[in-house]
Amino acid sequence: MNTTIANQIPALTAKDFATDQEVRWCPGCGDYSILAQVQKIMPGLGVPRENIVIISGIGCSSRFPYYMNTYGMHSIHGRATAIASGLKATRPELSVWIVTGDGDGLSIGGNHTIHLLRRNFDVNILLFNNQIYGLTKGQYSPTSEEHKITKSSPFGSIDHPFNPLALAMGADASFIARSMDRDPKHLQEMLQRSYKHKGASFLEIYQNCNIFNDGAFEIFTEKSTKPEQALFLEQGKPLLFGAAKDKGIKLDGMKPVIVDLNSGASADDCWIHDEFDFYKAQILVRLFDDPSKEGHMPRPFGVFFETGRACYEDVMAMQIEETIALKGKGNLDKLLRGNEVWTIA
Repeated sequence: MNTTIANQIPALTAKDFATDQEVRWCPGCGDYSILAQVQKIMPGLGVPRENIVIISGIGCSSRFPYYMNTYGMHSIHGRATAIASGLKATRPELSVWIVTGDGDGLSIGGNHTIHLLRRNFDVNILLFNNQIYGLTKGQYSPTSEEHKITKSSPFGSIDHPFNPLALAMGADASFIARSMDRDPKHLQEMLQRSYKHKGASFLEIYQNCNIFNDGAFEIFTEKSTKPEQALFLEQGKPLLFGAAKDKGIKLDGMKPVIVDLNSGASADDCWIHDEFDFYKAQILVRLFDDPSKEGHMPRPFGVFFETGRACYEDVMAMQIEETIALKGKGNLDKLLRGNEVWTIA
């Protein structure tokens, strides 16, 4: 997060963050909506464009830096998080955004992702999840559902898929949220919340690949099914869903159960969302039932968890200052030689 005073910066609009490059995604791709929402929220952050950096890996989502009129880097497969970590460590004043996909960030780049989260660099990770490899034309990805038939799994995938938010919780991420490409207002809100968080923010965005995995999240985005299938988390409010908000979720011990507000239960009986409750967040990220199963839970969207924790770049700078104060500036030659030196006669 950058704390530049807004009135020192010329007023900008979403168009100021668009480049002259032709946007080269398939017509109808969910990436267009995500790009539009990022460009819309950027002027309100109060950060000069020269202090914003977009870093991506490899994949359809990784074209993002070409379309943002900021600094950026289209890096290598799975390594956007590593490159962003190095940048933030050396230039902590920059607002650094990582754009990645479920393949780029959770397969070849999975190790880098979890270590960035545990180190808690003050960067923003936008993970576009379309549950498929789009750029390489339709192979199953780490988030593809079991039994999915693709070009690389013609008899159905036998892999158990990653739950991205559960993975982020396991890596001790300090901010975890989920949104979707087809809810612009909610996506803008989650992008703003991600930016405001001091530390590593992890925002999973359901993104429709209309060529190789069309409709993967349709049940959560279409007007006819969204009220019953999507649960929107609001701080301090009960977990309610349904077209008439007549269904809720309460905890039976530590087990979430659905209650009907038309059958004797009330909103007061329901689980009150607390973004800062680590233990309840562990349950929330696991509300990941198969929507085709009877009695399944709705899928949550919003901020699941947020906590304050020291950022890596701040602790590193403090350690350097303390070391110089105690021991003076280091000697690189002495460091490289170390203590184990032999003289060969």
